[in-house]
Amino acid sequence: MKNKKKAKIILRVLNNIYPKVPTPLKYKNTFTLLISVLLSAQCTDVNVNNVTKNIYPKYNKPKHFVKLGRKKIERLIKRIGIFRVKAKSIFYLSKTLVEKYKGKVPKTYEELEKLPGVGHKTASVVMSQGFGFPAFPVDTHIHRLAQRWGLTNGKNVVQTEKDLKNIFPKKYWNKLHLQIIWYGREFCKARDCFGITCKICKSCYPNRKKPVKTKKA
Repeated sequence: MKNKKKAKIILRVLNNIYPKVPTPLKYKNTFTLLISVLLSAQCTDVNVNNVTKNIYPKYNKPKHFVKLGRKKIERLIKRIGIFRVKAKSIFYLSKTLVEKYKGKVPKTYEELEKLPGVGHKTASVVMSQGFGFPAFPVDTHIHRLAQRWGLTNGKNVVQTEKDLKNIFPKKYWNKLHLQIIWYGREFCKARDCFGITCKICKSCYPNRKKPVKTKKA
């Protein structure tokens, strides 16, 4: 089955299940979205939300985190993985925003990716969810599903992002990447579907019998 045909099946299934799709991370503004995405590395969204729900009501601007300092930020996020590294990034990121951007989050990939602790995936989420710019953030879950569905060769997330952007029209990107994340968590789980039981896998590969092995990002 060709990728364009698979794309139609995937879009139809996902739009039926998720006509409206919520964002996994809870945030108050673009800056707190940026912080939450940074915190979510090697950590579940649920854990991030549980921690930030006690932070954002009081601290939600770059100047707040600069005033807090690294050690206090560490204490606030200590329940999150690699919290010391993330606290350092949050402090210097906030400092840069205050000193260089008047406390505002920049609206370009180039500027975002120069901020401490911000990689391409984080920048893509902010561009998509924060500013509504067409983007296709690819995390390990989307990378895994794209391989299962035969949409990419699975070399790395950079290649996966490029392949998905070539297959799906730009107008679907922002909603689609969230739909794929939710679908992967609920129906096409890493240790459950194995590429042979969920609706999308069965529709795209009706004759597949053996579990699919995916390459890590």
